[in-house]
Amino acid sequence: MTTADQIPDGEAALTALVERMRGAVAHDAAFVGIYTGGAWLAELLAKLIPGEHPLGFIDVSYYRDDYSQVGLKGGAKRTDLPFDVQGANIVLVDDVLYTGRSVRAAINELFDFGRPARIELAVLVDRGGRELPFEPTYCGVRLAVARDLSIVVSRDGDRPRIAAEPGARMSAAAKRGYK
Repeated sequence: MTTADQIPDGEAALTALVERMRGAVAHDAAFVGIYTGGAWLAELLAKLIPGEHPLGFIDVSYYRDDYSQVGLKGGAKRTDLPFDVQGANIVLVDDVLYTGRSVRAAINELFDFGRPARIELAVLVDRGGRELPFEPTYCGVRLAVARDLSIVVSRDGDRPRIAAEPGARMSAAAKRGYK
């Protein structure tokens, strides 16, 4: 099990993610970042991965399966998919994959816009602890982390920082209101 002092370097995780995606992602695949942490990561990957990658953003707030219990969290964003989802190759991007519930919500929302030809999942960190059967197609780093730790991805310009903190499951990006 990974402890807080064994968390890998964010830049190394990003480099590994880019190397896994380079040459494997369709040249015209649309990158769709899940707000909040996946949005800036999708922007960055669209610049770093060769090809013409339309960029979109998705807010899963209304599609979460806990919406009726916890309500809408502050800072909800507008989903923006400025391309035709129907028949598109899509790479769904998030900073941290944990339970899989945000991924499920994002896929549900994508299908409201059309039926993609293919959806792949790219994450900077897979921290384990899945509650739903989703696995990333592309992953920067995999960690086994205790449930009482949160993996927090923050950014310094285009450089990701990964940390483990005790407590809540909300990402640092969500706490700071990054898109």
